[in-house]
Amino acid sequence: MKLALLAEQAAGERRVAATPETVKKLIGLGADVAVEAGAGAGASIDDAAYAAAGAGIGTRAQTIADADILLGVAGPAPDSLAGVKQGAWLVAGLNPSGERARVDAYAALGIEALAMEWMPRITRAQSMDILSSQANLAGYKAVLDAAAEYGRAFPMMMTAAGTISAARVFVMGVGVAGLQAIATARRLGAQVSATDVRSATKEQIQSLGAKPVFVEKVAGIEGEGAGGYAGEMSAEYQAAQAELVSAHIAKQDIVITTALIPGRPAPRLVSDAQVASMRPGSVIVDLAVEQGGNVEGAVAGEVVVRHGVKIVGHRNVPSRLAADASALFARNLFNFLSAYWDKDAGRPVLPADDEVGEAIRLTRNGQVVNPRLAD
Repeated sequence: MKLALLAEQAAGERRVAATPETVKKLIGLGADVAVEAGAGAGASIDDAAYAAAGAGIGTRAQTIADADILLGVAGPAPDSLAGVKQGAWLVAGLNPSGERARVDAYAALGIEALAMEWMPRITRAQSMDILSSQANLAGYKAVLDAAAEYGRAFPMMMTAAGTISAARVFVMGVGVAGLQAIATARRLGAQVSATDVRSATKEQIQSLGAKPVFVEKVAGIEGEGAGGYAGEMSAEYQAAQAELVSAHIAKQDIVITTALIPGRPAPRLVSDAQVASMRPGSVIVDLAVEQGGNVEGAVAGEVVVRHGVKIVGHRNVPSRLAADASALFARNLFNFLSAYWDKDAGRPVLPADDEVGEAIRLTRNGQVVNPRLAD
């Protein structure tokens, strides 16, 4: 069974879908691993390290030829997969909702596309969840990016020349990224508060030493979404939250927004008027900028200034920590492949009725088969 590691083609993508550590483990399962030359360069992994782990190094065409499984971070361009074997698996983050035409092209190629970001949030799949592993690093990096743009110190400092007040950091959206942002800002000495539409996160916020900011006594909250994600809010809750947040955000030095709803544009959390209420020199980091943004005025790939406030909209934040992000992503993929490895077949086998398979399988036998992509 041949497994191929592809070099990423997307602009700015520095991650890689397998590391020498996971290559060695895959070979231990019985796979032959081929690595496209230069695949790990962005994550500071050279070809010699893959070769030392037992992989073969070659061109893209050589890597793809006769491969049973293709590994990638992002979905490769279909026209770059010339010569791919019929029925081969493509295991990567495929952005199915945003790249539907590309999914159709994968079906036309006859490959079985498996979207790892649609991994169900169930206990046995936690170690395979690329969204969680990458969001953890994104939350950490968001705080560092905020600190780099902020013209003041984070911790309170008592000096002979006087006292410097601690920075006030407000985290909006307390999923994996938000929790890591809270923890990181606290470690840097900031005074941290946070909010979310899911009431269950209140105790998590408090456990990290931050102050929860929640709307109380409002009926019709629908924030508890499926699979641990946030859902839609009622109109009454939205109005109450906007009023509460407006009063709170005006007092903050740094705001980090992380809110996403799967399959929908990112919810708008911070208006232009709220940006204007912050003091000049404040910083907002919008981690949802590539899905439309939580912050009015945020621009994907840019740091813009509005009303004297910097709004940071870096794309692909996990890739800004490429080495660690690659290590975690690669382990997610290995955990998935090893969990379904059939020793008799000498390859992973994903049963048709398996909950994980049903969730992540996009194409099979030339057809788009995932119900979430039904027209």
